Amino acid sequence: MPDLSQIVKAYDVRGVVPDQWDEPLAELFGAAFARVTDAGAIVVGHDMRPSSPGLSRAFARGAASLGVDVTEIGLCSTDQLYFASGHLDLPGAMFTASHNPAQYNGIKMCRAGAAPVGQDTGLADIRALVEGWAETGAPEPAADPGTLTQQDVLADYAAHLRSLVDLTAIRPLKVVVDAGNGMGGHTVPTVFEGLPLELDALFFELDGTFPNHEANPLDPKNIVDLQARVRETGADLGIAFDGDADRCFVVDERGEPVAPSAITALVAARELAKHPGGTVIHNCITSWSVPEVVKENGGTPIRTRVGHSFIKAEMARTGAIFGGEHSAHYYFRDFWNADTGMLAALHVLAALGGGQEPLSQLVEQYDRYAASGEINSTVADQTGRMEAVKAAYEGRKDEGIELDELDGLTVTSADWWFNLRPSNTEPLLRLNVEARTRETADHIRDEVLTQVRA
Repeated sequence: MPDLSQIVKAYDVRGVVPDQWDEPLAELFGAAFARVTDAGAIVVGHDMRPSSPGLSRAFARGAASLGVDVTEIGLCSTDQLYFASGHLDLPGAMFTASHNPAQYNGIKMCRAGAAPVGQDTGLADIRALVEGWAETGAPEPAADPGTLTQQDVLADYAAHLRSLVDLTAIRPLKVVVDAGNGMGGHTVPTVFEGLPLELDALFFELDGTFPNHEANPLDPKNIVDLQARVRETGADLGIAFDGDADRCFVVDERGEPVAPSAITALVAARELAKHPGGTVIHNCITSWSVPEVVKENGGTPIRTRVGHSFIKAEMARTGAIFGGEHSAHYYFRDFWNADTGMLAALHVLAALGGGQEPLSQLVEQYDRYAASGEINSTVADQTGRMEAVKAAYEGRKDEGIELDELDGLTVTSADWWFNLRPSNTEPLLRLNVEARTRETADHIRDEVLTQVRA
């Protein structure tokens, strides 16, 4: 019997194919998804990984065996699948392992309207069914099996995004896009078609073996080609997408990375101009700049835990117009509260093309503090090290230092803050530091790492 504890994560299914899971198991997942969502129809899509078409079709067969009609949208980005789930009002399943290496694959699932499926919202139930059926055999097929129908939604997806951000009147921009051989190579040409953009396409060939670099733009080594091309060609900006193109990362005209928190603040200001007084969600390791900009633009910032299920749940609870994370995930009420890197990219292009200043100057107002970036430390005793750091700062409350444990440990003073969080899947502690000056940020970083790595 397969060990599903290794592949069923907090928000999705993910593992090595065929070592940890395969098409017969995908078929059981399809049946379980149909049973848990209790839907008469679902939508399924997949990325460009070699194993994706077979896994996706197996999942569709499993759902259809229980009488569910399946709309297969074929090759798509994850946010294109979310669009299909919202537009068609159907539960959906996306076959992708995002930025993981080629031998991995996975399933991101949602209910109708792109509502997330996580451990507490159906994923644990799906796992339990699959485990049972893996032991006893597949469920009895329905007397009347469902149909498999193919539908191309790419043009509708592009039209929806472009209806949300008006780019028709911007000045012409030269933009380098690095798709990393991922699904951005599929979506960008259609979304950008007819806009006043000169597109310089890097690695748009769909290739799930990732021959040029990993499709994870948050790792600095994976944007080196993008930075070099922007500098060589004098482009106005560069945009990199991850493997399933639900995240985007931006570099300015100098090839310098723009912090995702600055993008969050920029997009928040634009969304608040459309929806005055709106609520904006940010996670607990987003820059101080974000809630400041939200308040300056008449909005209400709400701080939440890291992770898309928490962001989406809080957006649904509060009716928030937008949410952003330090990991370059951007969530929009106008996109069923789902994350879409493409819509964030369109906002950046509209903001830049609506004025004459270069991107580096445009984002200065949104990038106000010195940050460490995320620093990972391998530790044998996560709990013990966390407690040691907590004890060290609890003794300094008379200095105006505050502690909270919304997500890991956050310690805040007048001039700096840091967050220390354990990884859910690895023996790591993740540290993020921000301060009013680079010197202070470096000092606090070193102070905390001394405790963590003691």
